[in-house]
Amino acid sequence: MAEKAVKQKAGKQVRKEFNVGDLAVYPAHGVGRIESIEKREINGQSMTFYIMKVLENGMVIMIPTANVDSVGLRNIIEKKEIEKVYDIMKNKDRNKVHDNQTWNRRYREYMDKIKTGSLFDVAEVFRDLFILKLTKDLSFGERKLLDTAQGLLLKELSTAKEIDEATMMSEIEALFET
Repeated sequence: MAEKAVKQKAGKQVRKEFNVGDLAVYPAHGVGRIESIEKREINGQSMTFYIMKVLENGMVIMIPTANVDSVGLRNIIEKKEIEKVYDIMKNKDRNKVHDNQTWNRRYREYMDKIKTGSLFDVAEVFRDLFILKLTKDLSFGERKLLDTAQGLLLKELSTAKEIDEATMMSEIEALFET
């Protein structure tokens, strides 16, 4: 339990303030750019929002600046943390735990991990589903989760390493070669 708390803390580098132009990660949606900081009146109360545009799909998200911690908005992973993400993907022993579970139980667990916003948790989901795909057919939901985890990993790691996504995907696939 303590190991998981440390891991999630390390993978969620939450920052209290962002500036226009900063890149940030919004859990389950991925990397985005802070387009503006705006004050709006909601229910008669003045609130400040980060207006973030997700790079992957152009979605615009309004995030109350006071709720940055609770929603999990965080900085992009630091380069020194990337090796830890790689180590998680290389650790194939942990995957055996999920082999005998039903697909819907795995799906719920994986979705919960993706929602944490921790790239370390996303890496675990990707690793488990990538390996599982080699031995059995994934359910439709699991295939979608694999695609989601892959997209989140690719965008954040390629942004952190300042390389294109195709090169990043080649690096990830090389981690799984024996």
